[in-house]
Amino acid sequence: MKPLRILFVASEADPFVKVGGLGDVAGSLPYALQALGADLDVRLVIPFHASTRTEGLTLVRETVFTLLRDGREVPAQVFYTDVKGLPVYLISGAPVTGSLKVYDPNPLADGEKYTFFSLAALEMARRLDWRPDIVHANDWHTAAAIYQVRRMQHDPFWKGVKTVFSVHNLGYMGPEAENALVSYGLPPIHEPLLPEWACRQPMGQALWAADEIVAVSPSYAEEIQTPEYGYGLEKYLQAQRAKVTGIVNGIDYSLWDPARDKALEATFDSTSLAERAKNKANLQAQFALTEMPEAPLLAMITRFDFQKGVDIALNSLRMVTDLSWQLILLGTGNAALEDAARKLEADFPHRIASVIRFDARLSRQIYGSSDILLMPSRYEPCGLAQMIAMRYGSVPLARATGGLRDTIADSRTGFLFTDASPAVMSATLRRALQAYQNRENWQNIQRAAMAEDFSWEKSARQYLDLYKSL
Repeated sequence: MKPLRILFVASEADPFVKVGGLGDVAGSLPYALQALGADLDVRLVIPFHASTRTEGLTLVRETVFTLLRDGREVPAQVFYTDVKGLPVYLISGAPVTGSLKVYDPNPLADGEKYTFFSLAALEMARRLDWRPDIVHANDWHTAAAIYQVRRMQHDPFWKGVKTVFSVHNLGYMGPEAENALVSYGLPPIHEPLLPEWACRQPMGQALWAADEIVAVSPSYAEEIQTPEYGYGLEKYLQAQRAKVTGIVNGIDYSLWDPARDKALEATFDSTSLAERAKNKANLQAQFALTEMPEAPLLAMITRFDFQKGVDIALNSLRMVTDLSWQLILLGTGNAALEDAARKLEADFPHRIASVIRFDARLSRQIYGSSDILLMPSRYEPCGLAQMIAMRYGSVPLARATGGLRDTIADSRTGFLFTDASPAVMSATLRRALQAYQNRENWQNIQRAAMAEDFSWEKSARQYLDLYKSL
């Protein structure tokens, strides 16, 4: 029996290039799928961004072809490499190489780049005479591939090919690609349940064209069907609920392992939690925090954004200053939120450290040192930080939304609150700080969190079942 062929299309994938959580997903899920067995042939295709890391890889130029844009030929080049047995293709061409960033500050440049890339990924498969059974695309950047497969069902090569469209964040729909879509021959769709503007944008077109829509958590799959999170697309998604599902993202346990993490002062597992105290003391010394072994160390590792609820956290912390705790904040983003974090540190020196930068090594140290990780997101399609924190024995305190609600069990593996308000968060924080005082019970919470299975193998099997159902 021939293997099931999956063409996995994404805008970024670790270790080649990574900007956000999608890079983690596309850099892990295809490998996890491939590892499930010989009945799967998975191939990853990404743009050959200027910042793509190719050190130590052998790149082979596979093919050259052109796409038509307003009747003019636009050349595309395809390069191939193999990473841990996974075939990976990188697509180059003027729309890709003309942009220095993965996500260009110029929205029109992004629209052009990703429309070109999405269509080139499909043409690549034809040129290599490798017909996929499933095309799996991710977010608006690769949505045009889903729409094009639907449009090409009359073509013998594409006839019967099924599509899966993963929604990592519905709020970003690709309006910047409207003109590029038309220029590359993709007309607006006509769907009465979609707003007229959505019929011209990649996200709306892919939702209409896809055989299966996968939100990155079961709760997010429900949320995008509501006015609060549906961005005007909720009526269509409600009508199509039979093809909307949710699968939680995973984390790579070989990359996130506190028993082997070289960034930590002291490695540990669930049987040696006492070793975490060394990491905590090291972090306190590193950032001139008063060494207080008995006080819980709170942490935030996040993009400074209102979506992430950074303002909610900063305001709630001011409501619990009568209790004993310390805090370390790591991240960058919105300038006003960065200033608010610095102000909090200035008001409470030696108790709070605000580290305004991106620092992957420090983030690992914080996971392995902190007692409580704060994630007060206004919405969170899936979230990876809570999974990593739980793996490292840092207990998440989060808003019950999206993937946070699906992955955290209140009072068993973490703490959840409902309303996106400082008052409600501060009340939950008081509850967590009180629970921390019972050291035996707290370690039970840590061990329960560390025992949760967020491995990619689990998620990959759910995707495999989905593929086979199609």
